[in-house]
Amino acid sequence: MNGYTVLYHPEGRIAAELPLDRTTHEHVARAVLTWSDPDALRPDDYEQVGLLLAGAARAVADDVRALAVRLPEDDGRRLFAEFVVGQADDCLARPSQNLLRVRDRARTLRALYERLNRLQGTAPTVETPTTASP
Repeated sequence: MNGYTVLYHPEGRIAAELPLDRTTHEHVARAVLTWSDPDALRPDDYEQVGLLLAGAARAVADDVRALAVRLPEDDGRRLFAEFVVGQADDCLARPSQNLLRVRDRARTLRALYERLNRLQGTAPTVETPTTASP
């Protein structure tokens, strides 16, 4: 019997366990944003696409959170990252059984990737204190 890995978990417990295929998720988000017929898919199909986007968005949000907390509390980049992650949490809490909601998730994923791009390489590294010699 083959082992299976759950890619979607309601509490987002896949963070840091699997590398995300960013290219695939960006293509899915782009495709969703170009759909024009709200009746093109059944509600169950919209839900599946929404789950895929939600899983990716939660993992990216975790990465954004991890980078943001390394910045000073009054840093504008941290404040905006916290705002974007908060908006993402709100969006991901709603079910996605129609085109409008799936598009919201696609936009959310794009916003999270944009924020991740801006934070990568900007967070200060944690320095270890050096002991002074007497």
